[in-house]
Amino acid sequence: MKTHEVLFRPRARRDLISLYRYIAKQSSPRIAANYIGRIEKACLNLSSLPQRGTAVSSHVAGLRTMGFERRATILFCVGAEKVEILRVYYGGQDLRPELKNLLGI
Repeated sequence: MKTHEVLFRPRARRDLISLYRYIAKQSSPRIAANYIGRIEKACLNLSSLPQRGTAVSSHVAGLRTMGFERRATILFCVGAEKVEILRVYYGGQDLRPELKNLLGI
């Protein structure tokens, strides 16, 4: 089975840090760390099954979203040999502005 390299773009890393801070403040650092760890694991699992989730647009090849535990949405792009995690949205954040930017509309 072919595996893909999974890379987190800088913006996705910032999303995870912001989400950690938010959850740590609302509940506890331990709960935040566990949640972020589960998101990272879900992303890393895309290495073996990169076509998970839903295709976003036919205008950008490989652009997909995947829900996570009903609270987060992961935006990623699948290439021939790698998966790039572009953003991690939490709690109903609007991903339309990011999609418009990626699609050039």
